[in-house]
Amino acid sequence: MIRRCQFGILFLLVYSVTGHAASLLVLGDSLSANHGIEPQQGWVNLLQQRLAAHKYPYQIINASISGSTTSQGLTRLPELLTKHKPTIVIIQLGGNDGLRGLPVLVIRKNLRNIIEISTRHKAKVLLLGVRLPPNYGPAYTSQFQAIYADLAKQEKVAVVPLFLAGVDEKTDLMQDDGIHPRVAAQTLLLDNVWPQLKALL
Repeated sequence: MIRRCQFGILFLLVYSVTGHAASLLVLGDSLSANHGIEPQQGWVNLLQQRLAAHKYPYQIINASISGSTTSQGLTRLPELLTKHKPTIVIIQLGGNDGLRGLPVLVIRKNLRNIIEISTRHKAKVLLLGVRLPPNYGPAYTSQFQAIYADLAKQEKVAVVPLFLAGVDEKTDLMQDDGIHPRVAAQTLLLDNVWPQLKALL
């Protein structure tokens, strides 16, 4: 009974400060849009369950779209921020840009703009980094990989440098395309995100 009362007080405090129930926006691509699996099995839905289990009064808006690039995410972001007024934005973009071989400077600029627009809307930011297959060459892959940690340091936002750490190097955890994690990997993805996200809650 006491715990339920404490949760109710916390929810009311969040509501009174923000003017609405606290929301968390996930702006991602197919890694967060449940590609090849059922929506309830994806890491974003598992995150909603974990937030509830830990009594964090957040509603998740999963605005992830398969195939989305940083440019597309940047275009969609202002309307999402205006509509949902999230207190936290998780940015999980860049992989499709890299797979298309887009210039690193363009990817970096788009992600920086996404971060800056989010922070101007008073949202905390968590940036999720990915790595490319080695066949893209060491120069491009290393420059691409450095984007996430560099931007996090420059913009002073939280980062998970390797969102798929412990997953993308294990074939039994990846779907046949070698790009998208299986159901068994979704909890691992959430565990990769959780420590940095928890600090923002």
